[in-house]
Amino acid sequence: MHVEQIAVFLENKSGRLAEITATLAYHGINIRALSVADTADFGILRLIVDDVESAKKVLKAAGFTIGITNVIAVEVADRSGGLAQVLMTIEKARLNVEYMYAFVNKSGENAVLIFRFDDMERAIVALQQDGFTILSGEQVCAL
Repeated sequence: MHVEQIAVFLENKSGRLAEITATLAYHGINIRALSVADTADFGILRLIVDDVESAKKVLKAAGFTIGITNVIAVEVADRSGGLAQVLMTIEKARLNVEYMYAFVNKSGENAVLIFRFDDMERAIVALQQDGFTILSGEQVCAL
């Protein structure tokens, strides 16, 4: 159960992030989760959106360089130690976290952790064996 994530590569200059979000908003595309990472020269905006195909089209048409990657969405209780439990499972399986980010729909309910692992299939198996819920892209967008 993978979730499609859009990675947008952008130069570090004022207004680029606003331009991307305005482009998506204009086309009625809802951002469900995001992460921004940067270096001195460029940034990477990682997005989970409710309409990947439309987002790809409009971002490419607006001149942005994009890539699509698969990530895993893990649902955990929004409480102290939720992330630690997931990471203990990952450590036990000897997997590497390439990156992660998270979001909470409402405080006190479940959180969703978005992961990219060095071995995605092994990660899914390990997490499910330890009782974690893996969400589909549709489930993430319905939150």
